[in-house]
Amino acid sequence: MLDIIHHGGATEVTGSCHQLILNNEHSLLIDCGLFQGEDAAEDTFEQLQIEFDISTVQALIITHVHIDHVGRLPYLLAAGFKGPIICSEPSAKLLPLVIEGALKIGFTRNADLINRFQAQLESQIISVPYGKWHRVATNTIGTARIKLKRAGHILGSCYVEIAYQATDTGEKERIVFSGDLGAPHAPLLPAPKSPNGCNQLVLESTYGNRTHPDRRQRRAVLKKAIEQALANGGTVMVPAFSIGRTQELLYELEGIINDTKSSQWKKLEIIVDSPLAARFTKVYRELKPYWDEEAQKRLKGGRHPLNFASLYTVNSHAEHEQTVEYLAKTGRPAVVIAASGMCAGGRIMNYLKAMLRDARHQVLFVGYQGAGTPGRAIQQYGPQGGWVEIDGQRIDIKAGVTSISGYSAHADQQDLLNFVKRMRRWPNTIHLVHGDQDARAALKSKLKAMYERKGREVRVASSS
Repeated sequence: MLDIIHHGGATEVTGSCHQLILNNEHSLLIDCGLFQGEDAAEDTFEQLQIEFDISTVQALIITHVHIDHVGRLPYLLAAGFKGPIICSEPSAKLLPLVIEGALKIGFTRNADLINRFQAQLESQIISVPYGKWHRVATNTIGTARIKLKRAGHILGSCYVEIAYQATDTGEKERIVFSGDLGAPHAPLLPAPKSPNGCNQLVLESTYGNRTHPDRRQRRAVLKKAIEQALANGGTVMVPAFSIGRTQELLYELEGIINDTKSSQWKKLEIIVDSPLAARFTKVYRELKPYWDEEAQKRLKGGRHPLNFASLYTVNSHAEHEQTVEYLAKTGRPAVVIAASGMCAGGRIMNYLKAMLRDARHQVLFVGYQGAGTPGRAIQQYGPQGGWVEIDGQRIDIKAGVTSISGYSAHADQQDLLNFVKRMRRWPNTIHLVHGDQDARAALKSKLKAMYERKGREVRVASSS
């Protein structure tokens, strides 16, 4: 059985980075992500350094372009990695945008250095079509091939099948890295389909102890939260990652606006306050062939789910400051989608500082809030009339706080179990990663029970 070393994301929900050891001289790296929230050390610079030996790494395989899966890539390049960076075709278009942002935020402001890194990155990217085998390592000891399959998490996301065959013995092994799996019926993206089978499975467990409501329920909660703010004469603040969640929300909001007869909804402004999110949305529109059937039907019907009449984009910082001041002062009903998704920086922070103390407004959480982030504190203490500290300032939370787990881009407990259950050949070993301890423990228990019911044995490895 091939060894797997975790360099992040084993006991955390961020920082995903896994090394598959093929032999003494060859290995593959799957993702190289940033630590966030409680996972981030006080000395973040030290934590971000690539301190493991990369001399054996034949290729880096990217499952998707969220920062907790690719954010340490500049440090990997700085450590001397010159091998191929393999990803899906949509991810190849999105990755340079993500890394440009990561470089500016946490690595360097030096424009020449950023341009050099970007040029190096783009020279190393190799895009691979979904469902096609691609050889990544051939040597006297063995051969490794990979196949990328749709994961339904964000546009371009994939899970990775790796087929390894030893030259001397002819022994074969199949390993699957799930990356982040999406929930079925997510807007825009087709649901992931399970592989035929594998020997080892590295499985995410973000929502390993939770079940999402169905899409109709979550759409009703979304509509209700916005209508509450409309009735109060306030703004709905939605912290959302620039890629994935923002585009899914725009798609869902366009659907509600199209279906409703309410004049209030027709006049409601939907504001994306993030230049990066706007750039990602533009790329999403360019990648329409990768959208699911439902989205294709909307397009054929003459609708534009990511580019509708009441959608506005805020670009410059001056425009951003004016928008915050205007909405805070006037209480004009609006929906503002701004990064970051866990309220750990970004433009959403200025909205929160300006509006959290005002009961007219709403904060709407549509994704996972990592422990130790301001988002988790608002989510946890806001409904009790608590407070949150932002930039060293205590802010009492008077605004309404609503959470919709159904808009998570992650599979829930049943979806994760189904991913294994629907394989023809179930894995003998499952490594649970990318989840907190409670989520991993709950999923481990459910997996073992599922195997027992079928009279099968499994080793579930879950770091504690």
